[in-house]
Amino acid sequence: MREVKHNRTEEILHRLAAEFVRDEASKSSLLTITRVELSQTGKEAKIFFTTLPEEEEDTALKFLERKTPEFHRYIRDESRLGVIPHVNFKIDYGERNRQRLDKLS
Repeated sequence: MREVKHNRTEEILHRLAAEFVRDEASKSSLLTITRVELSQTGKEAKIFFTTLPEEEEDTALKFLERKTPEFHRYIRDESRLGVIPHVNFKIDYGERNRQRLDKLS
C-alpha cells in the first residue's frame, strides 16, 4: 500500500510540475518535465526536465530554481498532499542520452 501512495505522489508532482511550467515558463524554449523521483520518506523530490533547444538547459534550470518557492506554494494550493516535499529540479541527462541513441539507430 505504501508503494501505491508513493507512486501516486510522484504522479501528482509530475502533473503539477508540468502545469506550473506550462503556465510560468517563457515560450523561448520547450521545457518538458520527464520524471519525478520521490525519496523513500517522501520529504524530498527530484523533478527532472529536458529542453528544446538543448542549449537552453542552463537557463531553464536557473529559472526553475528561482521559481521553486512559488512552485512549493502551487503544490500546497493545488493538491491535498499532507507532506509537501523539498523540490530540486534536475536536468535529465538520461533522457537526453536516450534521444541521442534513438537518432543514431
